[in-house]
Amino acid sequence: MIHSRLNRIEAHIEQRIQDRKLAGAVSLVALNGRIVHCKAQGLADVETGKLLERDAIFRLASMTKPIIGVAVMMLVEEGKIKLSDPLGKFIPEFTHMKVGVPNSAASATPYHSDPNAPAGLITDFLSEYTLSSTDRGIIVHDLLTHSCGLGQGPIGFREMLMPGLEDTLAIHIPKWAKVPLDFQPGSQTGYSPIAAFDILGRVIEIASGMPLDQYLHQFLFQPLGMKDTTFVPSDKQWQRVVTMYEGTDQGLVKFKEQKIFFHPHYFSGAAGLFGTLDDYCRFAQMLANGGELGGYRILSEMSVHIMGTAQLADTIVGFPHGQAWGLSMRVVTDRAAAGTSLSKGSFGWSGAWGTHFWVDPKENLVALLMINLANAGGADAETAREFEWAVMRSLN
Repeated sequence: MIHSRLNRIEAHIEQRIQDRKLAGAVSLVALNGRIVHCKAQGLADVETGKLLERDAIFRLASMTKPIIGVAVMMLVEEGKIKLSDPLGKFIPEFTHMKVGVPNSAASATPYHSDPNAPAGLITDFLSEYTLSSTDRGIIVHDLLTHSCGLGQGPIGFREMLMPGLEDTLAIHIPKWAKVPLDFQPGSQTGYSPIAAFDILGRVIEIASGMPLDQYLHQFLFQPLGMKDTTFVPSDKQWQRVVTMYEGTDQGLVKFKEQKIFFHPHYFSGAAGLFGTLDDYCRFAQMLANGGELGGYRILSEMSVHIMGTAQLADTIVGFPHGQAWGLSMRVVTDRAAAGTSLSKGSFGWSGAWGTHFWVDPKENLVALLMINLANAGGADAETAREFEWAVMRSLN
């Protein structure tokens, strides 16, 4: 019965493809560790008519962030990182940060799920501000909960520079220590689309003594069998990377920047990974299993529980009602207040270009959606909400 009810997922996606709002999509639902729905629909490339296959490679965008969160927690379990560690312990340049105080009334940029414009492309910012001292330094917990204050408002977006072609994390990240914070660390939240998790990528390198790509490959991707998840696709893998489109009033238009956020040396922990539906399913199922998959334990059950539990006070400014940040992922705390069909306690995240996943501990469910739409909109995308509704209605 559940299989027939899950057909509504396919019907919703097919309608969007027919309406030329979507080129293609892959979707997957697993219950109790068993895949009960998996479907590839539409096209990987409209111009050539190439069909979208299950092994297509997508730009994970901000679905990179939960992977970075898991890597940090792995090093926490090894005693190489503490959530309370000051950022300056790993990168001394961040020891003495300043907060930018606008000369006119303003606050941190309100939360937007995975905004399309990365830091440096936002032009609606203040031109004048003064500097004041921080009450305390940024800690690792602040970075994981989008409450560090760096690159989270008009001042940070104005001052942050994006990495150059020859930059690495080691070269570029210390430069951001000169950028004023948009608020006192830990005092507000919102969304740090780039800075926080790129910085965490560098923290992982320092704590582990390995380049970020090598650490993830050796200790996470290889043990989980995530063979196509990478910052730098091979020539053969590029042949399976989907073409990205923008939705317009006239239908789909090929996106001009097909290699957006691809960098051969700078491994963005915020948005740099590529991967497949099946690869990310293995990652998400590991979380659903409490940190283990196929007899290989990545994290303890306690660490996964912490990641999927609200970490900030309900009263903190900067996040919508009914949901909160866990560690690197959004957590549903009140489904009615959040206006969501997801169960209380569900956790996961999304990417700006159409990737979306969540884990539902109550239903022992994992669900994933990947589309190739550059202006999809992240966690608040229509496609994401529609997919959530179709999945959750199918359970009842």
